[in-house]
Amino acid sequence: MDVLKKFFSSFSGKFANRASRVLFAPPKTETTAHATSEVEIPGVDNLPDDELEQLNKLLPWAAFVLDRNGRKFGAAYSSTKRNLPQAMPDPRIVELDRRIPLRDLTVFEVGCFEGIHTAALAMRAKHVLACDSRIENVVKTIVRCAMYGTSAHIFRWNAEEDLPIGVSLDCDVLHHVGVLYHLTDPVGHLKTLLPRVRRAVMLDTQIAPEDAKVLTYESGGRTYRYHRYQEAGRKEPFAGMLDHAKWMFKSDLLAQLSEGGFGSIDVAKFQMQRNGPRIRIYATRDSDR
Repeated sequence: MDVLKKFFSSFSGKFANRASRVLFAPPKTETTAHATSEVEIPGVDNLPDDELEQLNKLLPWAAFVLDRNGRKFGAAYSSTKRNLPQAMPDPRIVELDRRIPLRDLTVFEVGCFEGIHTAALAMRAKHVLACDSRIENVVKTIVRCAMYGTSAHIFRWNAEEDLPIGVSLDCDVLHHVGVLYHLTDPVGHLKTLLPRVRRAVMLDTQIAPEDAKVLTYESGGRTYRYHRYQEAGRKEPFAGMLDHAKWMFKSDLLAQLSEGGFGSIDVAKFQMQRNGPRIRIYATRDSDR
């Protein structure tokens, strides 16, 4: 009898311990879910740990990806922002390539940041142009693309300024993610770029809340509505270059695309975020130019 009690006591203890590990084990984080990258980084995968550590200290990285060994290439911006590995490739680029196969096309990326999207685009497209308003981001993008073994024409251009001299922005596809809502003249910006796009646009941006206080400004001789958003300026890597930005209303943004000759406009995603609504649009011309 004592033997049976000891057996069941031991069995119950083991079961309870196992159950507690199952019930109370910490949930998988995004970091553990992406322990390694499916995309090779030839310039990083074989680096010794100390050399990779040195690379990550050389530049003011604010985002990171993982190599095939699960090591960080880049760095988190903070404990709460860009603190998880970025997807490579980004699902938006995968979807863009599915809708408009990029293999034989030229893509212009506005706002390359640190080159994670740039490298993914360069793996798919025939040619990639990429710009950013901050010179440190230009350098980081050059390094990131080099480490992935890809190439792109990367240059500094602040979209608040006149067009760059000596660089043609003509393209088949415009990749425009996370930039429009940082600008003081988003309408003028679109009117400048859209005529240079031969086939399609992927535009991902915050927009004005429908109940926002309506202000107006003039661009190109016409008056447009906007919602004012305070910006931190040049010193903050995730902010616009000036003291404020003008967020467009959804209907006005769609109207600009339509007026720009994009007859097929698909609002693929609309969601409420902490700062306000965000929209993702895939727009194509009725016929190639």
